[in-house]
Amino acid sequence: MKLSFYPKLAWDGIRKNRRLYLPYLLTCIGMVMMHYIIIFLVDCPSVKAMAGGDVIANMLNFGCWVIGFFALLFLFYSNSFLIRRRKKEFGLYNILGMGKWNISRILFWEALIIAGLSLAIGIGLGIALSKLFELLLVNIVSMNVTYDFSISLHSITRTFFVFCGIFALVLLNALRQISLSNPVELLQSDNMGEKPPKARWLLSLLGVVLLGIAYYAAVTIEDPFSALSAFFIAVLLVICGTYLLFITGSVAICRILQKKKNYYYKANHFVSVSSMAYRMNRNGTGLASICILLTMVLVMLSSTTALFTGSEDSLHSRYPRDFNMDFTSTSPDAIEEQAIAPARENILSFLAKQGTAPEHIYDYCMGYASGYLGDGEFQYDLDNIYLANADTSNTPMLLYLIPLESYNAMMGTQQSLAKDEVLIYPYRTQYSASTFCLSGGPQYRVKEVVPDWINNGNSAMTIFPTLFVFVPDLEAAVAPWKSLANFSGDPLIQYCWYYGFDLDLPAQEEIDLYHQIRADQSLNTVDTNWECLEAERSGYYSLNGGLFFIGIMLSLVFLSAAVLIIYYKQISEGYEDQARFEIMQKVGMTKRDIRKSINSQMLTVFFLPLLTAGIHLCFAFPIIHKLLLIFNLWNTRILIATTVCCFLIFGLFYTLVYRLTSNAYYAIVSGARKD
Repeated sequence: MKLSFYPKLAWDGIRKNRRLYLPYLLTCIGMVMMHYIIIFLVDCPSVKAMAGGDVIANMLNFGCWVIGFFALLFLFYSNSFLIRRRKKEFGLYNILGMGKWNISRILFWEALIIAGLSLAIGIGLGIALSKLFELLLVNIVSMNVTYDFSISLHSITRTFFVFCGIFALVLLNALRQISLSNPVELLQSDNMGEKPPKARWLLSLLGVVLLGIAYYAAVTIEDPFSALSAFFIAVLLVICGTYLLFITGSVAICRILQKKKNYYYKANHFVSVSSMAYRMNRNGTGLASICILLTMVLVMLSSTTALFTGSEDSLHSRYPRDFNMDFTSTSPDAIEEQAIAPARENILSFLAKQGTAPEHIYDYCMGYASGYLGDGEFQYDLDNIYLANADTSNTPMLLYLIPLESYNAMMGTQQSLAKDEVLIYPYRTQYSASTFCLSGGPQYRVKEVVPDWINNGNSAMTIFPTLFVFVPDLEAAVAPWKSLANFSGDPLIQYCWYYGFDLDLPAQEEIDLYHQIRADQSLNTVDTNWECLEAERSGYYSLNGGLFFIGIMLSLVFLSAAVLIIYYKQISEGYEDQARFEIMQKVGMTKRDIRKSINSQMLTVFFLPLLTAGIHLCFAFPIIHKLLLIFNLWNTRILIATTVCCFLIFGLFYTLVYRLTSNAYYAIVSGARKD
């Protein structure tokens, strides 16, 4: 037997089944290309040189492992479908004298051809497009662009070995399927349908319960730390609940539709509903997979897009002025006016020497602590002053105690307070109690909950809400906690002087001035911390832009998987329904009726994944919002807007994909009889 016999049979098998193999090959090429590009960006000098480059490289490397793991799972799924569609062909080879060893050699050469084409074309496209994606990433994070083209040998090697391993595992799985089948089973594989399953209400109820638990956890999460720990559990519950509902619930839907005689006994409904009833296990699994993929894409795109589009808002929230300084001390004497006046003069004198003057100054002192708020009483926990393990029975919160004169000076008001009165400004929280007190101290009456206050970077940076309390006498207000010390012996109450200002200077000049301030010992003492908005801008955009870029890349991978599942679902169901439609055409069903039946199936079942993904997204919104607080995104309107836009755009794309793939289904079933 010639050496070229098996490669020729393998190539003929791929060519004759190109309708099945071409989408699979394109997906393999796309995943190889994405893998190469991400590894290329991890090692790219321009990425390493940008602010936050190490963070972006780590995120890209994580994305690379996600793509590799997902490629393994998805290619297993796709290849199993291909083998199932070709079992009859292999059974015929077996009947004609070929043993399973010969069929295995054909499968080996098919796998080798697919792997060779995928790796060669995928790596080639990755090399060709790597610079384009590098420029895209660099532009997203607003860094300078270089146009040097390079090829990464490390990226080629790593991609080659990763996907060689994946293709080898896929081949072993295909050989396992063939080895466990006998010739009769192979020949009759196309005719082995499914019995119409019974509606399993217990499993449907279990699916509803799992989703209910996940939804309840998502909407009742109070703080980001709890959201972070609960997120992965909620994801697993949603995945399990979705599969149970689609597999068992879709059966119940078919049963209900079949009992509605006015709906079921129509040409455009009868065939689609009856055919679905005979394959609901596989149909439900495919629809659930599509739903999970759509949800993943929507969650990733909406959250990373919100982070990126809200970068400027988050940046100015974190750094309220161009220059922000805080001086901290454990002694209240350190923030007395006579103590901080010389430091203020040094700052103004330094700026005057640089030929500039501060604008929009904020200047105030305060005492601060962390604890829990419940019913108007602020309580402390000496063993957990940083709220690392927040007590869920009360609200973890930061407390800032500020003298009334500072409030009047900063806000331009003439407020007055009695000794037992305070003003309250809740930041990222609500305050409804009529009184306020420090645990163990005197009780104050809340005169007013004021509508505004000059924010500071520390309160914006923390994931916990903040309570600003304006008191008539700071020393008297902190007296109940003044003698308390935490587990390390430091006073429970800390003291801080905040000073911030804007400058009418170009960005680079502000950065240069910031470095001069940091180098000046008279302005930059041990207890003084300076921050510059422009100096931090590139790092901020690098982090959010890197996440946005990763979101785009992974969404493309998951989206391609969803499209391929939809396509294979249409193709497989088209071949299964071909005989049914042929019979229906013989008794008078027209191609127009076939088109109506296809549209009926689309409206009945196929938009369920998109609708369910939208429901998942709505319930996931609170937990996504809490997680994004870790990245200092507090602007809920931006998150809502990006989520709605992503869903609408994706809905249009999903409709287009279904229309295109349904044409493939129509071509198969309508071609059962030529006009």
